Amino acid sequence: MVEVCLPGTGGMLPLENRWTASCWVEFQGRAILIDCGEGTQIALKKAGCRLSQLALLLVTHFHADHIAGLPGLLLPLGNFGKNTPITIAGPAGLEQVVASLMTIAPNLPYSIVLKELDGEGKDFDLFGIHFSSMRLQHGIPCLGYRMTFKRKPIFNPDKAKELGVPQYQYKTLHAGQSVMLDDGNLIVPYVVLDGERHPINICYCTDTQPIEELPHFARGADLLVCEGMHGDPALREKMWEKGHMVFSDSAELAKRAQVKQLWLTHFSPAMKYPEQYLDAARYIFNDTEVGYDGIRTTLGL
Repeated sequence: MVEVCLPGTGGMLPLENRWTASCWVEFQGRAILIDCGEGTQIALKKAGCRLSQLALLLVTHFHADHIAGLPGLLLPLGNFGKNTPITIAGPAGLEQVVASLMTIAPNLPYSIVLKELDGEGKDFDLFGIHFSSMRLQHGIPCLGYRMTFKRKPIFNPDKAKELGVPQYQYKTLHAGQSVMLDDGNLIVPYVVLDGERHPINICYCTDTQPIEELPHFARGADLLVCEGMHGDPALREKMWEKGHMVFSDSAELAKRAQVKQLWLTHFSPAMKYPEQYLDAARYIFNDTEVGYDGIRTTLGL
């Protein structure tokens, strides 16, 4: 199972009732954080995210509302006793930006591994998860991310019982390892498994204008988390000029990409009540939700 949470859903700057946009993903005891604007460590705590699990930070781009909270996040981790490495991945220039920010947070008790991406084929695998990225259109280098979580095959306990496998060895077989029974019979995993399950896919896209490549990148995702800087379609041209989308753009993307669910995020501070535009977005793509700080779901149940 994959746990997904949006600790913050705001764009540009933190507000009293809305922290800057970020996404927290938990899988098999490790956590991935996408973006880290000002105050993100507070948003994470309020959302109930376990900072001790953080293993990877994905940065979309280097505007302050997506990266300025890095020192404030990494310093407390050291105070909480973290001593395992954290990987930070992001666009070209990541090393320089991180080095500048971390001048006020030197001598951390854990190491930081930096990975610069170009959005053109530099996919990577980490913790059993496949990560891909693509270039977005925002005026500066900006990346969208797709995460693919491979799932274990379906385990059939009836088959295992029929073969005389003790229940305490079910987990070993489900993990893909053979077991030897007391009578000397070797049980291999495929005889108690009922086939592969589809992987879980999450796509995160902010900040960007609508671009033609996005529907292909997000194709079939179980969850698309996408920016909606404003809900008013009359502001579309203005938002495009600033490298952003309105709700209807995001809903059209979700529809074309045939995703299962759309969460809108990264709202303009000027938009106090984004939910007032939800019906219009759902008219285009029904499975749309207006994100809010702390929204959470479990995928793969």
